[in-house]
Amino acid sequence: MCDTFIALPIITRTGNVLLAKNSDREPDEAQAIQHIRRQHQSAPTLRCTFIDVPPVKESYECILSKPFQMWGAEMGVNEWGLAIGNEAVFTKVKFNKRNPGLTGMDLLRLALERCKTAMEAIDCITRLLETYGQDACGGYKDKSFYYHNSFLIADTQAAWVLETAGKEWAVQQVHGSRSISNRLTIVEADRLSSTAQLTAKIKGWWDGQSPFNFREAYTDWLYTRVGRAAVREACTLNLVNDKAGQLCPGDCMEILQTHNVEDHLFKPRKATTGSVCMHATGLLNPSQTTGSMVTELRKDQPHTVWLTGTSMPCLSVYIPFYFGTSALDNLLQPTAQFDPSLWWRAERLHRWICKDYMSRKSSFESERLALQQSFLQQDEELLRKGCSMEDLDKFSATCLMRTEQALVGWSNNMKD
Repeated sequence: MCDTFIALPIITRTGNVLLAKNSDREPDEAQAIQHIRRQHQSAPTLRCTFIDVPPVKESYECILSKPFQMWGAEMGVNEWGLAIGNEAVFTKVKFNKRNPGLTGMDLLRLALERCKTAMEAIDCITRLLETYGQDACGGYKDKSFYYHNSFLIADTQAAWVLETAGKEWAVQQVHGSRSISNRLTIVEADRLSSTAQLTAKIKGWWDGQSPFNFREAYTDWLYTRVGRAAVREACTLNLVNDKAGQLCPGDCMEILQTHNVEDHLFKPRKATTGSVCMHATGLLNPSQTTGSMVTELRKDQPHTVWLTGTSMPCLSVYIPFYFGTSALDNLLQPTAQFDPSLWWRAERLHRWICKDYMSRKSSFESERLALQQSFLQQDEELLRKGCSMEDLDKFSATCLMRTEQALVGWSNNMKD
């Protein structure tokens, strides 16, 4: 489960594009932050999560948030200001469960490494999709978890929703704002795969006479309903539109931290799939938000990529990162078990807090909010003054260091 939303310049305070996403995965599936530099490829093939694809001569600089064990990424931005978040969607199209295809995360990373604009990314993903398909396991420990994907794709000029079902797809342009979750939403597409209608008609999912409805034709209603995607989608979109004309990165962070209930009523052990900041509770709610991103795409200035690098955004700090800087170069990547990485050190604290959520969270909440606000204010001030890349590099490294120091201090207070 995941949630992604977009606000175009008409909606935001600064006139920049804002894209935000929570990545909901299995609770022990640590999420890594990686800064991938421009690369010149010399190998004859490129290994993705399960299969090889032909490489390109040059791949672009990207900042990614990804499941630690996968090649692909859940969300990310590249040096050109192209940003993408993906969602699991549940459709009627059956899977070949021998993993002969690309994951949605592979498709996302390939597009970021190869494209400069949102439209180029759409063409790249749909071409790869039609060539290789997406018959690929999306689970971690759950090897039976297969799904198709939707994408929210934005650059500094425009944004689009791309929804898929097997090798079929539909595209719709975003106007103002948009939220996507774990369901198909496109009724009238701006673009369709060439065989989307024919496939639906052959399968008996469309009568061939009424106006074609991609969502209606391809949705698996049972899995979609259980995931409460419509609830989360409406929650995030309403909160975005409530701030129309004034939306800023801090607002996006708050939206990603909401549990869709009043704060004083929230209990992690009773969380449902209707929560934007997701907390796993068991069979009917197996996912946890394992990473979170807010990015501000600017036309003529550096882009800011805010990443938690930790689970549970309601307990996390978003750290700013920039292209052409080195703050992430020495960040320890998480593994499959508790280790000294940022993700696992925070996870120990977060799991301890969730045992007595309201009381334990309150002991450090004011410090967390103050730290976050200071980062937001400094980012805005630095960009307003037209600072150098060296200044941004130092600022990003300082924010990472201060977050890690705060985490040490908060963790020292853990007592069972």
